Amino acid sequence: MNIGQAASETGVSAKMIRYYESISLLKPSARSDAGYRIYTPNDLHALRFIKRGRGLGFSLEQIRELLSLWQNDQRASADVKGIALAHVADLNQRIAELTEMRDTLAHLAQSCHGDDKPDCPILQSLGLAGDKEAKACCP
Repeated sequence: MNIGQAASETGVSAKMIRYYESISLLKPSARSDAGYRIYTPNDLHALRFIKRGRGLGFSLEQIRELLSLWQNDQRASADVKGIALAHVADLNQRIAELTEMRDTLAHLAQSCHGDDKPDCPILQSLGLAGDKEAKACCP
């Protein structure tokens, strides 16, 4: 199967397949006599694995570790679980940060009159970024 067919079959673009090969996330594909890439069913399975991992927000390095574990018959499931739980903790931290940003912006937007006057608490808060007043002004 060539790269276009592999891309179509897995939903991973040809450009990303070449990128994954260039960073050794995916083993280099076999080549035809004409130099075209040839993908095996195992390659397609690895591409689907990578795509699913990216869809769950794993970093490329985490996916590299997970692929390595997936291909190792002697793996300990505790290693896989550790990577997953570390990712969950990271996601929870990001969710907390996004929630705080949302709440701050909602508060600022609510404080803004939204009229034709120049006074704007949103811009005032942005102008005070890092200042103590910004923290006092806007939770």
